Amino acid sequence: MAMKLTPGKMAGLQAVSDARGVIAAAAMDQRGLLKKMLARELGVAEPPAEMMVEFKRLVAGSLTKHASAILLDVEFGLPATKNINGKGLLLAYEKSGYDVSGPTKLPSLTEGWSVLRLKEAGADCIKVLVYYTPFEDNWVNEQKKAWVERIGAECRGVDMPYFLEFLGYDVHGEDEAGLAYARRKPEIVNYCMEEFSKERYGADVLKVEAPIQMAYVSGTKAFGGTEAYSRDEAKALFRKAAALTDKPIVYLSAGVTSAVFVETLELAVESGVEFHGVLGGRATWQDGVPVYVAKGAAALEEWLDTQGARNVQEVNRVLQSARPWYEARSMRG
Repeated sequence: MAMKLTPGKMAGLQAVSDARGVIAAAAMDQRGLLKKMLARELGVAEPPAEMMVEFKRLVAGSLTKHASAILLDVEFGLPATKNINGKGLLLAYEKSGYDVSGPTKLPSLTEGWSVLRLKEAGADCIKVLVYYTPFEDNWVNEQKKAWVERIGAECRGVDMPYFLEFLGYDVHGEDEAGLAYARRKPEIVNYCMEEFSKERYGADVLKVEAPIQMAYVSGTKAFGGTEAYSRDEAKALFRKAAALTDKPIVYLSAGVTSAVFVETLELAVESGVEFHGVLGGRATWQDGVPVYVAKGAAALEEWLDTQGARNVQEVNRVLQSARPWYEARSMRG
């Protein structure tokens, strides 16, 4: 197989993939969101930092027994990087994660870090998240595009693989869990797939949302009773979005339950799209938060080694239909 990859990028992608070349990675880089989840269970404004660190360490140590890699952050996740069962490591470069302030959701990087420093901390690949919608003001989107370009140039300079994650958001006053946004979502995802596949951004792998909201797909177990798309329409939307990029794509879980994430992946498989893995977060471990707060670290470990493991194994079952990252069109010589 002919590759258009430099040695460092190739080695990094191999490190986070399984034996088949599929990226079966877990995500534990949540910061603001995890703080909120722990604080809610504790009944406090903010959880102790040591709880954030311990939770990440336990999740990383358990779920990497079943995953090809894990995504962590440098703010609370560095101790967990020592406990990943020899699997691949992605480190998040952005500061804001899922907790952003302001309507424009302008991105920022973690202070005191660079791609070189992330590499020195043990990263095989780096990941950044940008919130993006084509319906945003032009000046906002130009800032975001330039930000993504700069990181791409930095990754080229250090020869590190660049995972680019984009998440859509609302600017029309719509509920992002509602019907109107569900109907708008495919257009947002499609724009991002096409735009950020351009070579100027330097992304090697796209970490992407499903182009639909499963609760609005009739004929699924996740269907909530109001239809935005039929099952066949949803499959067509998967195909349309995937056709807009030549990059390897990995699906994110977007905070849905484990069962809904698995059904989403099954629908992607049924649609016939070629995808190259997952970087799934909350879906696999979020139900462990109340266990940890109520019963402690040992109980969380037990939960992770049983239900958490089953969650990852269910995802891995669907990933038998995923393709190796090196078969993506951008990777062929």
